[in-house]
Amino acid sequence: MNKQLIQKLNRRSFLASSLRAALFGAFAINSSAFAQSTPWRNWSGGLNFQPQGRFDITEEEQLIELLKSTTGAIRPVGSGHSFSPLIPTDGHLVVIDQLNGILDYDNDSMQATFGAGSRLGDLGAPLYEIGQGMMNLPDIDRQTVAGATATGTHGTGVEFNSLSGYITGLRLVTPNGEIRDIDASDGDLFDAARVNVGALGVVTQVRMQNRSAYKLKKREWTAPTEDILSRFDELAANHRHFEIFPLVYSDYSLVLQIDESDEPIGQTIIPAEETTLADLRPLGVDATPAEKLAMNNALAERAEVSEAVDLSYKLLSNIRVNPFNEMEYSVPAEVGADCVREVLKTIYDEAIEVDFPLEYRYVKPESPWLSMAYGDEPHATISIHRNASQDYRPYFDRIEPIFWKYGGRPHWGKIHSLGFSELERLYPRYRDFVEVRESLDPSGRMLNDHLKKLFIA
Repeated sequence: MNKQLIQKLNRRSFLASSLRAALFGAFAINSSAFAQSTPWRNWSGGLNFQPQGRFDITEEEQLIELLKSTTGAIRPVGSGHSFSPLIPTDGHLVVIDQLNGILDYDNDSMQATFGAGSRLGDLGAPLYEIGQGMMNLPDIDRQTVAGATATGTHGTGVEFNSLSGYITGLRLVTPNGEIRDIDASDGDLFDAARVNVGALGVVTQVRMQNRSAYKLKKREWTAPTEDILSRFDELAANHRHFEIFPLVYSDYSLVLQIDESDEPIGQTIIPAEETTLADLRPLGVDATPAEKLAMNNALAERAEVSEAVDLSYKLLSNIRVNPFNEMEYSVPAEVGADCVREVLKTIYDEAIEVDFPLEYRYVKPESPWLSMAYGDEPHATISIHRNASQDYRPYFDRIEPIFWKYGGRPHWGKIHSLGFSELERLYPRYRDFVEVRESLDPSGRMLNDHLKKLFIA
């Protein structure tokens, strides 16, 4: 083992949450960058293209006029945080992020209507001001409401739906410029539209079921991965939110537990010191798998607990500084642990060069047709990441078949290689969605090459 690293470990301890922050980082998107140039790139920089035209929509009437007065392909975009090629088009790009803010709310029903271009991270404070809080939030809060729900983005918790599962109504402007206000009374159309991959039209408003504003208590620490996996069902059932970040080349995971709290806001357990990103880099460089395992375990064994209480929206989501690309699949919860074990073993056995941990969590079963958690049984989601400066393809190409082995369904906003024939076997209502799509967009105006692969047999 590296003696210099061991001396460093003996001199100082590390904080689990700082390790997580160092690996994932924090990133604030400059939204003005979209308006400064015609070429478009996504958050990670992995997708780049130049559309024929670009339209920054400030009100619905502009969108309706655009759809009625133009022809050809069109794709809507929010914050550009998807990693899959949902947006690239040789047609027109419609930017909806100026359709934002709380448009209406009702504290009797605890519902609020948002402009579809609202970023999730911008809604927490104004919702708190009116006494509401979102039921759950995903790990990253830079997505727009329309983009997050269109791709089935979710948070953590066996008792919590994806964001799409909390939609009570939405406004869709169809490709021919018709306004459709859709809710549960629309039956199949509602279940198709809540996770729509931007293939049915352009969503301009979303109404969500919320709850009264609340505080949470977050606790982070490290623990042996196998110990946590063997008790994961029990732990997930006993905490509002529970997930782990299994460390590659390690027997340990970072553990994140969040519960509702009435305690005063503040950091309730403050570790002595935090490890910097520079301290962590040697763990993934110039070492054999066995050496990495020993070094990572030595670091993890010295972890300190971190604990804090804050408003819900401040603890549920994070801001990431280091751009990355991501693949995420959901598998039936009953085989989730085995899938994680096989991914970790494959990385170790084949000495795959990767620094990022995995991410493992549960999501509640739900009814939107294209949800990763569609059906009656809970699903586990497993994510893998690669720094944006590195070629993700060799790593992702090797791990993706493991997800298929366990019946995995891909996250629509994240990298995957599946097409129509594979997807219709994974989603019971897939052909029903295709029929709805064809009825709303018979000319295929909302389709780019990627969506054609998904929805055309």
